[in-house]
Amino acid sequence: MALASKRSVMTLYSSSDIDSHRTRIVLAEKGILVDVIEVDRHDDLSNFHEINPYGTTPTLVDRDLKLYKSRIIMEYLDERFPHPPLLPVYPIARAESRLQMYRVEQDWHELIKKIQTNQSPQEIEAARLALVESFMKIMPVFSSYDYFMHDDFSMIDCCIAPILWRLPKLGVQLPASAKSLLNYAERLFERDSFQASLTETEREFRSND
Repeated sequence: MALASKRSVMTLYSSSDIDSHRTRIVLAEKGILVDVIEVDRHDDLSNFHEINPYGTTPTLVDRDLKLYKSRIIMEYLDERFPHPPLLPVYPIARAESRLQMYRVEQDWHELIKKIQTNQSPQEIEAARLALVESFMKIMPVFSSYDYFMHDDFSMIDCCIAPILWRLPKLGVQLPASAKSLLNYAERLFERDSFQASLTETEREFRSND
């Protein structure tokens, strides 16, 4: 990680999926020194299953601690390395942020899975249109603040950034009327932490931009 400055013995098993990407953004935002090991589904994963019985990425190893599921890892990192904070301090605001992250996963991640795994061109296109429609419904949010419902970069932005970065690869094109969302996306992509989080594979998602 290019921005690493805080000493650590952490290892992150990662791939070029959304969950791994958003975890890498948190690590870069915090400036945590971490060894990133790319896991490919074609690799022999027998040793990896000793670390994570589910064989999923991301997986974080911090000394004797082994964590999987990106949300668990991200919140652990925010608590262990509290500066800069990515979740609110107060319980109500923190709960609201967690709810928003859950909605990102339930609403947008599920549509992306349909685009990536569906065999029917009609259903793929329907999922693309539903994703754009979902973005357009909350368009005022992106024009009211620099970041998602906040003036400061937060954990929610870490969750949204990988989705927006992948839109061209998913065949999703935002209309010109989504200017505030496009501007928001550019603010995310220009952050040093986001650029440091990208794998070579992920950079190729927008190689023609």
